[in-house]
Amino acid sequence: MSSVVTFDAGLTLVELDLDFLARRLAERGLVREPETLRAAAPQAWRRYDERVELYARTGGAHGRLWHDLMADLVGDADPAVIDWLWAQQPTANLFRAQIPDMVELARSLHARGVRTAVLSNSEGGLADLLAEVGIADAFDVIVDSGRIGMEKPDPAIFAYTLAQLGVAADTPAIHIGDSWSADIAGALASGWRAIWYGRRAVTVEDPRVACAHDAVETAAALQRFRV
Repeated sequence: MSSVVTFDAGLTLVELDLDFLARRLAERGLVREPETLRAAAPQAWRRYDERVELYARTGGAHGRLWHDLMADLVGDADPAVIDWLWAQQPTANLFRAQIPDMVELARSLHARGVRTAVLSNSEGGLADLLAEVGIADAFDVIVDSGRIGMEKPDPAIFAYTLAQLGVAADTPAIHIGDSWSADIAGALASGWRAIWYGRRAVTVEDPRVACAHDAVETAAALQRFRV
């Protein structure tokens, strides 16, 4: 039985809060109603999905992907506003709306005694953010790449997470995340199993990898992995 389950943060436990984004834009004098942002979101996310694995293959940075998403959402705006939002991420992260069923799944695992952690490529303020939005208590450890100088898919950050959990380096572990290149490839390279979660996830012919589009499918995948 696996004793460790780790979760990516953005687009796995939390998602973009468009109401919060509208308020932040207003602070810089840029009026975008939440409804306007919601109308722009489907196309912005389609473009994000096209870029995310391309950027991973070509060395595009996390920040570049984020900037492009915001530019598509906000539309015609001074790039300095997008730069300001990015600079504010460590203390005012826009990805703060809970994905409730995934948070509940993490809580249920934690309550059963499964060691749970967040393992995320983030900007340095993730622990504070998850505490602020009320979900940090579902996890034994929160690992934020922005604080430790390594990031997924580097196997070192997966090994670091096990060490922070206080378990042996060969402890069976499963990572859940939305990015193939960062989450799934990184987990496999570390000798872990993985659940590819979210709208981009597709079934692959690898017994170490399950595909899930929501918490129900994620829980079923964990059961197949005997968690």
